[in-house]
Amino acid sequence: MAFRGVDYLLIDSQFSEQELLVRQTARRFVDERVIPLIRDCFRESRFPRELIPEMASLGFLGANIEGYGCAGISNVEYGLIMQEIERGDSGLRSFVSVQGALVMYPILQYGSEEQKSLWLPRLQSGDAIGCFGLTEPDFGSNPAGMRTRAVRAGAGGWKLNGEKTWITNGSMADVAVVWARTDDGIRGFLVERGTPGFSTSDIHGKWSMRASVTSSLAFHDCCVPDSAMLPGAKGLKAPLSCLSQARYGIGWGVVGAAMDCYETARAYVTLRKQFDDRPLASHQLVQEKLAWMITEITKAQLLALHCGRLKDAGKLDPAHISMLKRNNAAMALECARLSRDLLGANGITDEYPIMRHLCNLETVKTYEGTDHIHALVIGERVTGVAAYR
Repeated sequence: MAFRGVDYLLIDSQFSEQELLVRQTARRFVDERVIPLIRDCFRESRFPRELIPEMASLGFLGANIEGYGCAGISNVEYGLIMQEIERGDSGLRSFVSVQGALVMYPILQYGSEEQKSLWLPRLQSGDAIGCFGLTEPDFGSNPAGMRTRAVRAGAGGWKLNGEKTWITNGSMADVAVVWARTDDGIRGFLVERGTPGFSTSDIHGKWSMRASVTSSLAFHDCCVPDSAMLPGAKGLKAPLSCLSQARYGIGWGVVGAAMDCYETARAYVTLRKQFDDRPLASHQLVQEKLAWMITEITKAQLLALHCGRLKDAGKLDPAHISMLKRNNAAMALECARLSRDLLGANGITDEYPIMRHLCNLETVKTYEGTDHIHALVIGERVTGVAAYR
């Protein structure tokens, strides 16, 4: 049955016809193409690569980027796409987020015209896949401590040494955006698959994001030319600006996962009968859980929509995005837990999507800035005092 949406407070009235059309396109894609196969992908720990050409043809890759074959849609429309894709699965939304916000965005923002012309059309069409190498084995929340180094290697080249880990799309990527420390500060490099000294390995044994490829990248005297450097990216602000783009999409995406959990639980307790043949929905404690979920989902929708409007107006700050990501990811995870509770034992089976969402959201709450890091970003914004150390 097609998903009709979750809209308690008539928030759809705040969207334009174009925005609703974009959401409907993404919603139909998820209903018809993602949901029928995603349970098996999660079971098999397999990323559904067969969906990449379809997502590209629908304009989902780099959707809010202008030019180079990209759709050039608004940030609100982009957010609605993220919402619908994550309603399908967080792992699939992660692929789209990385491709657009963490690979295409830095090339667009910091790359040379040659780099943009070479990579952006290929990434938009799905002919090339990218990944973003910032996190290291010893440095997640503290990227300033990175150990990966790039040193001059003769005339016109660089030699990279180091390791990156927890990299979405890593082993399937044709190009990696890699951040490394140089004598001139932190710089970004485009490292192509097959470059000597560059290798990847997948991380196995995940109980979360099983329909997503997660890898480690290793660089052993990996030599790249000067033309591989992103000329406009210098310092830690460059990779952090990319993370802001991705976190914005996450803030919308998790609303979709919460909607799927809520709607699954609401339908279940309405139909399931117990105690004198009464539906579970007739019990006060059940209704309290549903009331909490729909209230928090509604608040998250409003937060995402307002941030989207601010972003389209050029007024959205990274500290605003921290509130969006932190609030909405925590909300979605709690919705998944409450929904699992309402389904009882059935909630742990993969006949229903709840446990898959719950496991995925444990990762989403942590990656792209943990709950605690975003709390400190908000704390610094309201006090003027940094408390990171």
